Amino acid sequence: QVQLVESGGGLVQAGGSLRLSCGDHGNGFSRKHMGWYRQASGKQRELVASISSFGTSKYGDFVKGRFTISRDNTKNTVYLQMDSLKPEDTAVYYCNVGGTFVSGRYIPVPRWGRGTQVTVSS
Repeated sequence: QVQLVESGGGLVQAGGSLRLSCGDHGNGFSRKHMGWYRQASGKQRELVASISSFGTSKYGDFVKGRFTISRDNTKNTVYLQMDSLKPEDTAVYYCNVGGTFVSGRYIPVPRWGRGTQVTVSS
């Protein structure tokens, strides 16, 4: 199966920033919708942000203007810029490429990378 490879996670202090990247080795990247998810220990995976093939982005309510999703179709890469990080942002972050939008909400396909760990210390 074609891989998704997330990177850019790490340990950061509260208020700091990280930029996550996700490379997609599949075909047709520019035509695909995509999203970033996160899963904290003991919790369900939740949608952080999504971006359509047209570049329209949406965010989870908890983001509150702190994160920015973007894509570079020339590099088959989707990014998540995270600023003003909080300890509650600590989670493994995953990207998903190729899902659909239903009633404005991104629905993922069952194709996930290994994720990248983000840890925010207080």
